[in-house]
Amino acid sequence: MVEVEIYAAGVRAPEKMMALALELDTLAGIRYKVDTNHDIVYMEFGGKSPELASLIALFTKAGLNAKFVGALPPEVSVDKKKTQRLMV
Repeated sequence: MVEVEIYAAGVRAPEKMMALALELDTLAGIRYKVDTNHDIVYMEFGGKSPELASLIALFTKAGLNAKFVGALPPEVSVDKKKTQRLMV
């Protein structure tokens, strides 16, 4: 199980909370709750963890700016692509 905390200023507004809920419901194996006093979304992933970019995109679609709280677990990858220098 992977746990992530995300600070999203303004998530306590009912329209933002509804938009975020609609976006998060598209992910399989996720449980989440919103701390409306502190604008923090607590998420638990039971199955495959989504990539960092896809999580940020979900918050952006809901009109929120996501900021991760604490260290990210290794299961939530930043980018799985490795860059390689080209020799010319």
